[in-house]
Amino acid sequence: MTGFLDSPSRVAEPFWQAVTGSGLSARRGPAGEFATLLPADGDAYLRVQVLAGAPPRTHADLHVESVAEAAAEAVGRGAVVVLDEGDLVVVRSPAGVVFCLVPWHGEKRRPGAGRRSLVDQLCVDVPSALFEAEIEFWSGLTGWPRRPSDLPEFEHLERGAGMPLKLLFQRIGSAEAGMHVDFACTDVDAEVRRHVELGASVVRRVPGQWTTLTDPVGREYCVTGRAPLPGNVGGA
Repeated sequence: MTGFLDSPSRVAEPFWQAVTGSGLSARRGPAGEFATLLPADGDAYLRVQVLAGAPPRTHADLHVESVAEAAAEAVGRGAVVVLDEGDLVVVRSPAGVVFCLVPWHGEKRRPGAGRRSLVDQLCVDVPSALFEAEIEFWSGLTGWPRRPSDLPEFEHLERGAGMPLKLLFQRIGSAEAGMHVDFACTDVDAEVRRHVELGASVVRRVPGQWTTLTDPVGREYCVTGRAPLPGNVGGA
């Protein structure tokens, strides 16, 4: 699984390089709209994309052995195909979350170890009325079993071995469905200060649990008080 940071410009890319401790690949695409955040070791799992005129957002790419078979399964589970380019299929989930299906090229090495912060989770924000159908869709498509959380508004899927990203699901009332990135870290206050110094803004704090911030283009993400796991990719 890859996390994609979609932005109207390249303004936020230096910020994401800094907070994740990554390099930046050569640009790809007709207009140089794509690039990969390169970890010091292991397989990359975070990428950036410029979508001129579109609001900032986060989406997931699922890397699969057969894009056509995965797309057919997603549709059978209630998704809608938005774009089919053969080796890239853009899909909309039952709740309206857009994600992509792309070929798997053998990526399996979870990067980095011993870091004090890391991007380790994509949180799927789902309107309460659509929550049950949405989490069942993702559990069925990934094969990851559902697991309860300590807080009633959250539930997560138990990720496969070696995967750098987890999937968390959050009930959000009646707002529009979407995704955001979560950092795990050893010290939330220190990590938040680091992000603010690099150009982020604090939106809200939930003491002892997480802080919501926006990056330089206004995309929301969270810094959470969960210990980074050995073998995951980190920031500073």
